[in-house]
Order: sequence, then structure tokens, then C-alpha cells
Amino acid sequence: MILQDVLLPEFIKVDMEAEDKDEAFEELVAHYCQADKSDAHNDILGAIQRREAKMSTGIHKGIAVPHGKTNAVKTLRGVLGISSKGVQYDALDGEPVYLLFMIISPLEDSEKYLRLLKHLAELMEIPQFQTELQAQRDPQGAFKIIRKYEELLSTQN
Repeated sequence: MILQDVLLPEFIKVDMEAEDKDEAFEELVAHYCQADKSDAHNDILGAIQRREAKMSTGIHKGIAVPHGKTNAVKTLRGVLGISSKGVQYDALDGEPVYLLFMIISPLEDSEKYLRLLKHLAELMEIPQFQTELQAQRDPQGAFKIIRKYEELLSTQN
């Protein structure tokens, strides 16, 4: 499972307006539902909030990976939010986040879901990935950066 397979350009939101975690969840879920023509807003938002209540998903300097599982979606999907001003997220390091990778999955797709989260963690270990992605101001540019670093990672494995 590769990030670019589940996080298509139409699921990338640049210039996020959210200032805090709750606003960010609302903005990302709304963006997903509009792009996917889905009416599952409340189900998806609830799944993300339930997972987040267990422990903050602001897990890497400047990056959060809110995620959840619900049968309101039929396939594993990702949404990327890029914030230039930062989102107050209650991250583990106490700092704002600038990249939010929201992952949503059907309940039965646990294996793909976990592989995607592991793959994303590997990408986050490449400092230039975050720097270049954060600098993007359009979805196509962000998607190209994701492809670039996934190709780099595949040649290293």
C-alpha cells in the first residue's frame, strides 16, 4: 500500500484555515466528503475523534496523523492538510502541526491500514519530505512530492 494510491490530489487541502485540532478535523473531513461526494461526514468525524480521544496523533515534529475506522467508507483513503500558520493540536511535543495526514479505513481493512501507517512513519523519517511538502501551495505539487519520496523510499528498501 502506497500513500499516493490512497491520497489522490483531490484529497489534498493546501492553505488550511483551522487553528486547532477540532477545526482541523472538521475541515479535513469536509474536504474529503466534498471530493468523494460522500454523505458520511458525521461517521468519519466520529471515527477520527474517537481514535484521537485515546491519545494524540500529533506524533512527529510538525506532523499529525489523525486516523480512524468506519464502515461509512468503502476503501482506505487519505486526506492531506497543509497549514502554513500551524494548527494547535495538543501534539506530544506541545508544538503546532503543519502537515495533517488523515487516514480513514473500513473496519475490515486492518492490514492495509496498518501497512499505510507504517509506510507514512518511514516517510516522516526523511527530513526533506516534510520540508518540501510543507512548502507546497497546490495539490498537484504536494502529490508530486509524495511520489518523489515514495520512489526514493522504494529504492532504499
